[in-house]
Amino acid sequence: MLEAVESSPISPGSKVLTPHEARIERGEAVGLVGDAAQSKRARIQRMLEGFRDQPIHLNLDRARLLTESMMGTEGQPMVLRWGKALAHILENHPIHIEDEELLVGSAGSAGRYAVEELLVGSAGSAGRYAVVYCELVGPGRFYTHPHELAPSKPGDPIVISEEDVAALKEDILPYWERNAYHAATMNALPEETRRLMERIFVVTPTAAGRSMLAWAHDYGKVLERGIGSIRREAGERLEALDPADTAAYVEQRPFLEAVCLVCDAMTAFAHRYAELARSMAADEPGQERRRELLEIADICERVPEHPARTFREAVQSQWFIQTVSRLEQAIGGVVGNGRIDQYLYPYYRKDVDEGRLTEDEALVLLESIWIGMARSTDVYAKPGQPSLTDGFAHWEATTIGGLTPDGRDATNDLSYLILRSKREFPLHYPDLAARIHSRTPNAFLHAVAETIKDGSGFPKLFCDDEIIPLLVAKGGTMEEANDYCVTGCSETKMLNREGIATGCAWINLGAILEMTLRDGRLACYGDGLVGISTGDPRTFTTFDELWHAFTLQVQNVVQHTFIQQHVSDTLKSRHIASPMFSMLHDLCMASSKDIHSGPIEGALYLGFFDVIGFGTVIDSLAAIRTLVFEEGKLTMPELLDALDRDFTGHEDIRQLCLNAPKYGNNESSVDRLGRDIEECFTRLARHHTTAFGGELDLRYVSVTSHIPLGAVVGATPDGRKAREPLSESISPSQGRDVKGPTATLASISSTKCAQYKERAARLLNMKLSPASLVGEAGTRKLMGLIRSACDMRMWHIQFNIINRDTLLAAQNDPEKYRNLLVRVAGYSAYFVDLTPALQNEIIRRTEHEF
Repeated sequence: MLEAVESSPISPGSKVLTPHEARIERGEAVGLVGDAAQSKRARIQRMLEGFRDQPIHLNLDRARLLTESMMGTEGQPMVLRWGKALAHILENHPIHIEDEELLVGSAGSAGRYAVEELLVGSAGSAGRYAVVYCELVGPGRFYTHPHELAPSKPGDPIVISEEDVAALKEDILPYWERNAYHAATMNALPEETRRLMERIFVVTPTAAGRSMLAWAHDYGKVLERGIGSIRREAGERLEALDPADTAAYVEQRPFLEAVCLVCDAMTAFAHRYAELARSMAADEPGQERRRELLEIADICERVPEHPARTFREAVQSQWFIQTVSRLEQAIGGVVGNGRIDQYLYPYYRKDVDEGRLTEDEALVLLESIWIGMARSTDVYAKPGQPSLTDGFAHWEATTIGGLTPDGRDATNDLSYLILRSKREFPLHYPDLAARIHSRTPNAFLHAVAETIKDGSGFPKLFCDDEIIPLLVAKGGTMEEANDYCVTGCSETKMLNREGIATGCAWINLGAILEMTLRDGRLACYGDGLVGISTGDPRTFTTFDELWHAFTLQVQNVVQHTFIQQHVSDTLKSRHIASPMFSMLHDLCMASSKDIHSGPIEGALYLGFFDVIGFGTVIDSLAAIRTLVFEEGKLTMPELLDALDRDFTGHEDIRQLCLNAPKYGNNESSVDRLGRDIEECFTRLARHHTTAFGGELDLRYVSVTSHIPLGAVVGATPDGRKAREPLSESISPSQGRDVKGPTATLASISSTKCAQYKERAARLLNMKLSPASLVGEAGTRKLMGLIRSACDMRMWHIQFNIINRDTLLAAQNDPEKYRNLLVRVAGYSAYFVDLTPALQNEIIRRTEHEF
């Protein structure tokens, strides 16, 4: 299903603009792209009008209802408490239906001032909202810190009323502060581990910032079986429990009771929408809208309780699961959409073949999901504050392409239709991910390349030929591995086989290097030891001595990282449970255990830890080896003195450092250092087993943590100045890869220890000049580059196709460029929403011509 796409225009000054840049310049970036799309999907066009002008309301309804329920169930089994709490939320959370909506269900409300109106049947309008996850009291989210809470002012992008602030401070947070998972974890750590965790941004645990890692649900199961079937299964197993089998009776009964409660509440939640739609239809003067509301009522009375029969029922059922998931827990990066072109395709194909559905009608339903997701904003920090997830990051990964479980190419008409939507839909939703493999059809790869060329950063790409064998090596069957879906930033999941739930940690590799050069100390934390004493590097006479000290610092930090992860894993089930998530997981249901209670029989626990600053440290070690130990251009005291002074008065030394060999240019001696670093971490990971019998794998996904983590690291021997960002993810340091994209890919490939299975995602950002990709020839070049990335077994690659001049113009005129999208780190965001530090970091990334 190929079609013409918008070509890259050339400005009067002969600068090639991407279609996205050109729409920004024309002021046309707020609606669907093209007259045909706007006409045939006029409903979506109307829903998009003024969308980004709406502020984000903090929604306290879920927090209030959760707290009410939990206060009344203390002492009961945790999974049952959460089942009762979710049922209480679904029974009492305000509901509304917006004027243009065909899909209904929201985790937001119209605000504290319109609740009564909504409950008696007014349409209302929730706009954009952020759910408050009050149970995650700790460093992860600003609204759990009373000193950061203040009523919003007119024009603030996040709306917090005086009543909201008072409710949080007086009624909600005090309860959760007494029952905080983060505080319990920190208190349980050995003293030396806790001291390291308290050194902000040296090791950064993330377990308390989210209820679980990025996941998607098994939506296909709900579409095929319906919630009612799961309810019957749980009820029958509950009835069959034998009180004489004490262990099974005590351990399984709370889980099964929670599942029954949640299934009943989910069905009732959908029926509340059916009743609201019928009451609104009775008062609706327009015949067409009245018909739509009655159809909404009919659909909500059927799904998700019963199996879906049509594409529209399937989409509505999927959206109800997403909505309830948002009300149940904070999944890291937001709940994903899974392999949407696979589980929705049978319904799409059947309806199209039988004349019930056109492509544009299907797009309206899909884009209704995209708008629903865009209304729900995950908020960690206030705008403008340094953040580990800058720019309202979101990763509701929506996977297309790849292989079927039996190994055939999985692309279908729906895969192409979703790519078309991504080119025509103006918001940065959904977070589209395309799986590519050696047998990916050229037609699909062509459509992917054309979508990337549009310039908004979608889709991100995942290479099956790297990921699938690794998942099999970790214990998955070939069928399970073939059927993986993308979750979050760059994670993958075998949905009914994996069991990992607890967030993992970021390790600041730049800080480890500084501790190596300062005998275990960091300048920003004074003269006290942060790491371990490994000797004064001024006394080292060989690079091997320096390397040995570096590996000892790595070993110490990794050891404490693993300790905090063990404690986080074992304490979590005392604070958090997820009965809705668990009832959709085959192994959890088979064992009648909540996902957080592990270990689940048969589950694979594939955790990870992220290493931040990989490129910075490779370049720094290469500079030390070259300038001090090989060429003798500097002594170690001279270099360390220049670093202590942030190169002030030592520009000559900085220039030597800047011009030393750099990672990303296919220089084998430099890339070998990267491989040695990786092997240092993977060897440690290989000899570690988690609390639930799994593994913690090495991963390179910085999101935007390389900005705040860089702020605690002094000047480094690669020429980077103190407090500047570290390199991000697996990418070379900003602006240091100068020999073209293929050389960059070769370097990255050379750093991988392929003999180890204790490896996970390697996120690669690559910026390309729009002038390199003009026309069909440019599309073919991009297709070739993607094929090369897969041949070199990249895990992930994503592209920024944008002009540097456009980014600079956006800094100078943010209002004009407020809809300019850029690729950040596994997600796209509005450039003007990013902090200046992150904006500048993106500008500094190498813009490849090829």
